[in-house]
Amino acid sequence: MNPNYEAVIGLEVHAQLLTDTKIFCGCSTKFGNPPNTNVCPICLGHPGVLPVLNKKAVDFSIMMGLATNCKINSNSVFARKNYFYPDLPKGYQISQFEKPICEHGYVELETETGIKKVRIKRIHMEEDAGKSIHDLGESTLVDLNRTGVPLIEIVSEPDISSPEEASAYLKKIHQLVTYLGICDGNMEEGSLRCDANISVRPKNREEFGTRTEVKNMNSFRNVERAIAYEIERQIDILEDGGKIEQETLLWNADAGKAVSMRGKEEAHDYRYFPEPDLVPVLIGEDWINEVKTSLPELPDKRKQRFINEYGLPEYDAKVLTSEKATADYFEKIVRKTKHYKTASNWVMGDVAAYVNEHKIDISVFPVSPDNLAKLINLIHENVISSKIAKEIFPEMIKSGSDPEVIVNEKNLVQITDTAALEEIIKKVLSDNPSQVEQFKAGKEKVFGFFVGQVMRATKGKANPKLVNEILRKELSA
Repeated sequence: MNPNYEAVIGLEVHAQLLTDTKIFCGCSTKFGNPPNTNVCPICLGHPGVLPVLNKKAVDFSIMMGLATNCKINSNSVFARKNYFYPDLPKGYQISQFEKPICEHGYVELETETGIKKVRIKRIHMEEDAGKSIHDLGESTLVDLNRTGVPLIEIVSEPDISSPEEASAYLKKIHQLVTYLGICDGNMEEGSLRCDANISVRPKNREEFGTRTEVKNMNSFRNVERAIAYEIERQIDILEDGGKIEQETLLWNADAGKAVSMRGKEEAHDYRYFPEPDLVPVLIGEDWINEVKTSLPELPDKRKQRFINEYGLPEYDAKVLTSEKATADYFEKIVRKTKHYKTASNWVMGDVAAYVNEHKIDISVFPVSPDNLAKLINLIHENVISSKIAKEIFPEMIKSGSDPEVIVNEKNLVQITDTAALEEIIKKVLSDNPSQVEQFKAGKEKVFGFFVGQVMRATKGKANPKLVNEILRKELSA
């Protein structure tokens, strides 16, 4: 980025709420059903129908407000946002405008320069629109299954100043909605969607530049790429003496560029007015306290507890608590073992590698937390070596078996008999006299060769600590 300019970025994040039914009717919100089957006269906008607010959508909105340090408004009002589009059957979208449910919050991001606070301007409830499918030649098909699915829109203040910060902010929102269990966070399916408002200005100037809006970013990586592209595009225009046009652009990930969609709308373009068919939402302290008691332990607090309670390094705690399912899996392991760092290493290493390679959720990982805890205990009790554990682990994945059963069936119990190990080590040394002379001449690296030969002779079952001790004693004799 040109050092003479700075970027000013605000994000609007839409999160589909995980309610069973839509926000104003009883239709299913299930994703993937045949087109236009999750519909009824209410969400299709037929004349004479009346919306009824889904209480669970309000509960979820309050949860997100509390998790982002927002003020929960005691009186919030729905409004009609008017625009015409084929996938909006009523010709307006029920949303909130002047009186949203949550306001004036913040989240904290970990950046290279320290903790950065990004303010949340508002969180409001609204209904989703349908989906237009344009990829069938010259035809456009409309699927209204998504119409009326409850959303919250989380609007940040323009406190973000780089593509990397924007990605970090979106990851924080994703982490919160999934921890709370109010959204599955699937960006590819559109459950979590992000629009970015971007402008640039010369360094040290207070006045904002003309902003554009970039849409259609369906991954954290694409959010970074799209914002970086738009920042560079705006700077190039200004450097050439041009003027930024206020417009909405669509990000084309394949082409690596944003293309103009339409002129950028302002609030007055939508002709907002109060929704006459819905009463104000009145939220008292009792309701807020009821929701507050249902909140799970949030990620930042959980990370700090992992550091304090389990003595983990900050890096481990951050990785383990990045997703709730991973943190839950780890905590189920440490209920059955006190070897916290070893448990952390296994979850971040072998478990994460399998989960990522097979693109599955850790909640369906074939090795149960209890069995992984048993494997860790077997290592620390010197029943098996770490090498043997690595060989057992794939068998546990394949069969789901108890590691103790596998160890006994395959006779993999670690050799800790000192006399037996001494005999094996003496034979290794007598079979390799030249390497013994090299070691005595000061070539310390040869020691690893001897260890490897002993482990090979014992098929990896020798206790490594004992092997090292006996080897040192025999070589110094």
